[in-house]
Amino acid sequence: MSRPHGILFDLDGVIYNGETPIEGSAEVIAWVRRERIPYLLVTNTTSQPRQTLVNKLQSMGIAASTNEIWTPAVAANLWLSERGVSPAALFVPPETAAEFQDVVISDEGAKAVVVGDLGSSWDFATLNRAFRLLHADTETQLVALGMTRYWMSPTGPSLDVAPFVVALVHATGRRAVVLGKPSREFFDAAALKLGLPAADLLMIGDDIRADVGGAQGAGLRGAIVKTGKFRPEDLEQGVQPDAVLNSVADFPDWWLTVARSDESNTYENNP
Repeated sequence: MSRPHGILFDLDGVIYNGETPIEGSAEVIAWVRRERIPYLLVTNTTSQPRQTLVNKLQSMGIAASTNEIWTPAVAANLWLSERGVSPAALFVPPETAAEFQDVVISDEGAKAVVVGDLGSSWDFATLNRAFRLLHADTETQLVALGMTRYWMSPTGPSLDVAPFVVALVHATGRRAVVLGKPSREFFDAAALKLGLPAADLLMIGDDIRADVGGAQGAGLRGAIVKTGKFRPEDLEQGVQPDAVLNSVADFPDWWLTVARSDESNTYENNP
């Protein structure tokens, strides 16, 4: 395996678990910065805007800026604005709505229904409102901010966005445009932001399907960490990671090992 040229780090489950940083994660990000390896911090969370994530990382001793964080809301704002799909009805927390700076936000005449993680704010009336907007116009786009099934909250496993998107897909017969992991569009946009081909990127995540499988499906390589939501049976789900790490703290050693392997192969091919 040749060494990749850029890295996508998942946040929850890789850099931290909820409000607790994963041991060694701050040191790894600092090392990546010193080595000048292009990277992004990627997440499927739609319950927090980028600035909130920056503040959270900084409180853990991890240097970050909003420009280094790639979220489904940012990808969706770009997708909608580039295509002139407006107005859009947002089913996201108020704080996340601020990321949609280039789109008119309104239920009236909505050309898109954007579904994110509303957590405990989901109820029948809210889900039914989204259904009615889609039912009213067959041209209205259903935009999903990721298809993560669940996440590990401080109180235990909690439903994420996918179950609610699937409910709307089933009720309307509509196909969802997915602008979060594991969609190709999400990874393509991240690669474009870094200015690197997909094949030169490695995604490091704790979700064998959304992180590793999604990345590989988009032409990237994918590494799984045994933290966050990882379970041993994940390695028997038909997705073969390009690397398996006990935690993100092992990443620098892995990177240097692959680098030495590259150098050895170069020498062997050019004695």
